[in-house]
Amino acid sequence: MSKQIQYSNESIGEFKLVTDFLPSPSELALKNKNTKITISLSSDSLSYFKDVAETHHMQYQKIIRQLLDEYVENQRKMLTKKSSCQDKSRTLGTTDRS
Repeated sequence: MSKQIQYSNESIGEFKLVTDFLPSPSELALKNKNTKITISLSSDSLSYFKDVAETHHMQYQKIIRQLLDEYVENQRKMLTKKSSCQDKSRTLGTTDRS
């Protein structure tokens, strides 16, 4: 790279100002706040999570946290769906026997 750049005093031409589209630093912060806890896991479970984490170059704690977050999200969806079905059955005058 011995070739030196030659600058000129020429006009750049027309340009367009682009609005800032990047998120602010506060928007980049994690949405979910984490709370530290102490938990006892079976040796087999911990070994499994550590092996998976090593395979995917991740922290095993993060994998466990994501697994629990997914579980909670699915449970909430199921509860919402069940609640919605019960509301519909009440509206129709039927009973839910589950």
